[in-house]
This record gives sequence, C-alpha cells and structure tokens, in this order.
Amino acid sequence: MGKALQVVSGFVTAPSTTYTAWTMGSGDSLSVRNFVNGTAHLMNMWADNQGAGFLRVRSALLHDNVIGMTAGILASEVYPLLPMGMNQDLRAQDLLIVEQTGSATGGDIESGSLLVYYDDLPGADAHLATWQQISGRIEAYMLVTNTLASGTAGGYSGEEAINAEVDQWKANRDYALLGYLNGAECCTIGWRGPDTSNLRVGGPGHEVARDVTANWFVSLSLSSGKACIPIFNAANKSATLIDCTQDENGADPIVTSIFALLK
Repeated sequence: MGKALQVVSGFVTAPSTTYTAWTMGSGDSLSVRNFVNGTAHLMNMWADNQGAGFLRVRSALLHDNVIGMTAGILASEVYPLLPMGMNQDLRAQDLLIVEQTGSATGGDIESGSLLVYYDDLPGADAHLATWQQISGRIEAYMLVTNTLASGTAGGYSGEEAINAEVDQWKANRDYALLGYLNGAECCTIGWRGPDTSNLRVGGPGHEVARDVTANWFVSLSLSSGKACIPIFNAANKSATLIDCTQDENGADPIVTSIFALLK
C-alpha cells in the first residue's frame, strides 16, 4: 500500500443552464477508492466550457448534498477552480455527484476533471515525491514533446507513449515531471504508467496560462505539503502514456512535458 494521485474526468453535451450529470471518461469513476489507513483529498478541479456555466461537486459526506462546491466557469478558461492546497477531505467509497452547465448549442461538449490524492491506497504505490525531496537532486532538464491526435467525442483520446516522438531518455534513470506546456486548449492533460500505479495523473489543459501549468506538480506539492511530483523511470518509457480530454472540435494539443533528471 502507498501513495496515489489520480485525475478523473467527465463531460456533458449542450447542457445549457440545466445541471447535467457527467458521462465519465473511460475507466474513471466518481466513487472514492476504498482505503482504511491515511486520508484522501480532493486537491482541485477544473473545467473546459465553450459557454459560461458552473461545475458542481456534492455529496452527503461533503458539506451538503444540495449545492456542495459549485464554481463558476468562464468560457475557454481552463483554470483551477479551488485554492491551491485546499485539500478537501474525502471519505472512502463515497459516491460523488458531479454536474455541469454550459453551452446550449447542439453538440457542444463541456468537460471537467477532479484531482484526488490518497495517502495510503491498497494496491497502489505510485512513485511520488515532494519538492524538498528532489530539488537538491536535479542534474539536468529534459523537455519532451508529444502531439496528441485527439478525438471529437469527449473523454480521453490522443494516447501515445511518452517517448513516441522524443526518445533521449538516459537508461534506468529517474525523471521528475515538474509541469508541462500545452499548445491547444483542452480540458485535461494526463500521464499514466507503471510508476503511477497505472492511475492517470494530470492537470488543466489551458494553452496560455503557462505560469500555472509549467510548474503544476511542483505547485501542488508546495501548496499541499504532499508528495505530488510524479517520478518516471526511463525503463518504463514505452509503457508511460500521455493523453488528453477534448471536445467535439478535436484540436490536437502539442504538449511539452517538463522533466528533471535526478541524480
């Protein structure tokens, strides 16, 4: 048993002002994973809307089951909707209710994501570190580019191996994923592989707010005090996958992952 970080995503189609329940991305669930020891936290949430709207997360085990956490969404502004380091406690096996409003235009897909952290998740042992644990070990930086051929049906798409386009990894060395740059608006960029216990870690797909995304995982760690920086070993590069969630317009994000080679 060990640490885990997971992003879960969903989408709605042309909800207008009606709070509409998410259709979940493939493999994702709104049920908090079961754990006995440690704690689980909702670290943040974000959304990509084509029309202004709201993202609402509620549960009888959160503040209330009526409005819960209801955050306004600006069109085409994929920013975190909660203060960094807020760390809303979650209860094991609680089934969250997530709903979204937005565009009324037929076919418009509005998407969102939640980022959840587990201190001690049975069956998981993700390789995660704090900034303090790695800051003195950085030897060099490597920026890896992937062009994600996204789909148009909502949910996750565009998956490819992290070394599909740039393969200059040093054999058997550890690399910390500090953050990323994104070239085309989408809801979420995600990475997963053996080093994340095959759970997707990720962040918002804003293409302009590089002050947010370039140090995304470092900021998560510093603001929360938790080990949120994913460490990937080069031996797992072919099994380490990157993908995104995208709307019906299908823009292909060019993602630059910012890695630090560790001593």
